[in-house]
Amino acid sequence: MSFERVPLDKFAETFAATTELSSVALGGRIVAVSDEFFAEAFHLLLVEPAPSMKGQFGPNGALFSGWETRRHNPAYDWCIIQLGTTGTVIGFDVDTANFSGNEAPQVSIDALYAPPSEEPRVDDPRWTEVFPKTDMGPDSRHLFKIAPTSRVNYVKLNMYPDGGIGRFRVYGDVAPVHPEDQTSFDLAHIFAGGRVVHTSDQHFGVGANLILPGRGKDMGDGWETKRSRAKGHNDWVVIKLGTPGFLEHVEIDTAHFKGNFPESGEMHALYSEIDIDWKAQSTANLEWTPVLPRTKLGPHRQHYFQLENVEDTPYTHVKVTIHPDGGLKRVRVIGHRADIADSSAKHLTESIEEATKTMATILSSKTSACASIKKTTVPVLPLTPEAFAAFGEVIQAYGDHTSAPKGTRITPANAGTASKFHKLSLLSQTYAPEAKATAGISVYRCKPLKDVTAEGTTDLTVLERHSFTNQAFIPMGRGVGEGLPDPAERYLVVVAKNGENDHPDLQTVRAFVASTAQGVVYNTGIWHQPMTVLDKALDFACVETQIGDGSVADCEILELDVSANQITLKLP
Repeated sequence: MSFERVPLDKFAETFAATTELSSVALGGRIVAVSDEFFAEAFHLLLVEPAPSMKGQFGPNGALFSGWETRRHNPAYDWCIIQLGTTGTVIGFDVDTANFSGNEAPQVSIDALYAPPSEEPRVDDPRWTEVFPKTDMGPDSRHLFKIAPTSRVNYVKLNMYPDGGIGRFRVYGDVAPVHPEDQTSFDLAHIFAGGRVVHTSDQHFGVGANLILPGRGKDMGDGWETKRSRAKGHNDWVVIKLGTPGFLEHVEIDTAHFKGNFPESGEMHALYSEIDIDWKAQSTANLEWTPVLPRTKLGPHRQHYFQLENVEDTPYTHVKVTIHPDGGLKRVRVIGHRADIADSSAKHLTESIEEATKTMATILSSKTSACASIKKTTVPVLPLTPEAFAAFGEVIQAYGDHTSAPKGTRITPANAGTASKFHKLSLLSQTYAPEAKATAGISVYRCKPLKDVTAEGTTDLTVLERHSFTNQAFIPMGRGVGEGLPDPAERYLVVVAKNGENDHPDLQTVRAFVASTAQGVVYNTGIWHQPMTVLDKALDFACVETQIGDGSVADCEILELDVSANQITLKLP
């Protein structure tokens, strides 16, 4: 069984494109261990390097951040590890950091694949040795490259005869998991086979963290660049998607980045059928398509943005650019598989080709009419201030004040029992004085939306606008005598900018789902769907300026021509 020792200075070129399959950040865990008298085996899988604990003692002896067993084992000690995800293994890092005089003299490694619900035993006959018994040294990292294994999800680290190991890392390639249909999923996720292939800078946190599961625990498990001083500077990261896909929307998470989140961000996409040498190829020389324009970002929260220029175009890579620098926790690129879509389209074409020829005369007029309809599906995304900024303001409080948009004035109120978020929106109106418009508060009682298909979609048929005033809606719950407001109650917010023909620009339609902890303010002249609630009836307080005579000056309502443009909303 052959293997290759890898010098430490060759780590990047050997393992940079691989995934640490054993990491606790992916869900790697200790299944069973022969002994852990002095130090528990869970330390092996921790993300951070093993710190020195010299001079610290517990009830059983000196403390170590690693796995350490009793002395005088007549055979060997072992530790069974379930990898965070199934994959093919190509190498290991056996780190005896801080163990000197009590390090493991030799190790070997076995591997197998078993159903995740079936935990293998130490004597399982399916164990296959993938790394032979090899000498280790004290207080040092030992890197090894092996021939790629078959798909495995368990490894067994054997230590001869006993001793200590600080960290143990298993490197390889993820066996990607994709839906077998056109279900939307995170194309960039590490479990889907996504990989971070190039970054401009990763001084404080590595780019590969962006596609890990979950939202992490602190700034250390995100991507963070150093502070820039040059005017016009930006940083960027390139992610190769797990499979070519049609993109729908992106989630950019700044969790834990409160004073060092980026001022703004943007995203581009690329399709490439060949592997790109990112060291030799400048990203500026590639044919990137802008899919998210430069947009403000906020601290310590998730942002959801609908993408542009993505209809009918598959992509293999995305490039996330932050201005000027800072930190992101996660990037989720939601879409569906291009290979499935292409296959389905081909199958559909073949299956109806004969029928189309036969019925061409009968259906010609109908086919021509249908072909003229432009059909667009718009995802309904969680309402966030940054994504809604082009259409109005979001009115809400923030339990963690550092999550509030930059510049929000927050002061204690009510003798310290409350926090006041000052002037989140200002009332505005441009009526002529002779219109005698007045500001007031109205209440809307809204019944839940009924026209929802079994697939969870609904069509957009009506938009309205208020040409001379902004308009605020504040949810009040279900009304007196109908029970307390339910935190799960939701409502739909659909908006569009005005077009050149003084009608809605349907290319700018955006849809959001809001909770009853959020109010919205529509900017003057913004087209929007009449208040639409989901699940349960809701009451809204509406702050608006009106003449009050029912004229179009107060509210202009437009029935959309669905024979020309069909906008379908994909509900969450």
